[in-house]
Amino acid sequence: MSHISSGIGNVRAFELPGGICADGSDVPARRIALVKWWSCWSAKFYQVYVNGQYAGVTIDSNQRQMVVQVPTYFESAVRIEVFAVNGNEANKDFTGQIDSSRTHSGRVKIAFLRTQDLPIGSTAQIYFDSGSGEIDYNHPLLDQAIRVWPTWQDKAGFGMSRFGFSDFGYDGAGAVGFGKGGLGYGQFGFDADTFEWVSSALEAGIYKFGVKIFDKAGNESNASETGQITVIPAARPAEQISVSSFDKETNQLVLSIS
Repeated sequence: MSHISSGIGNVRAFELPGGICADGSDVPARRIALVKWWSCWSAKFYQVYVNGQYAGVTIDSNQRQMVVQVPTYFESAVRIEVFAVNGNEANKDFTGQIDSSRTHSGRVKIAFLRTQDLPIGSTAQIYFDSGSGEIDYNHPLLDQAIRVWPTWQDKAGFGMSRFGFSDFGYDGAGAVGFGKGGLGYGQFGFDADTFEWVSSALEAGIYKFGVKIFDKAGNESNASETGQITVIPAARPAEQISVSSFDKETNQLVLSIS
């Protein structure tokens, strides 16, 4: 595995102020944090990712801390991860390989397989049940439906038009795979091209979504529905924490949140 998460622990993040005034108050600044960690590795470099996005890499294998910038909003918790990497991959961004399922807290991502069976000019519309268990197909979620083929060149394959037409005889330059269907149909060939939709933030609950495809004439397909999807948004981070009391005998600290 290129990026290693095992053998790394005790990851801590400390927000840093822009400065300290004479009265002890801090100077507001763009949110930056000092990240510290423990590692059992001795000959690795370390990369830090914030909400699934690459934030930086250590300059040598002995470094166990790094200053990174964190989002300026307080609506959801910030996820900070540390990975060990080999020296020859120290500057390689593994963002695409990091599990980002918790990056968009309280959001649902739906992926569509954009097959060649879908006509030019077709659109996709999404519906959901608002947590009721029954999908409402009378009120779509999107104000503007998703265009299945943003440009007509996407819906073609190698040699699908006359030689030299458009992208030098390859009208599918903006898509994925070999040829048009047939060879490797599905997850290998040209028809493996996909597109994704991400919902807005949802409250905690169980939801179902449905998708319909419409052609230029307004004809609609049968609905394709998801199973039940459980949404649990990340906890909102606590602010303005102060120490209420500390019992030395029991070693118990009580915090107060204002």
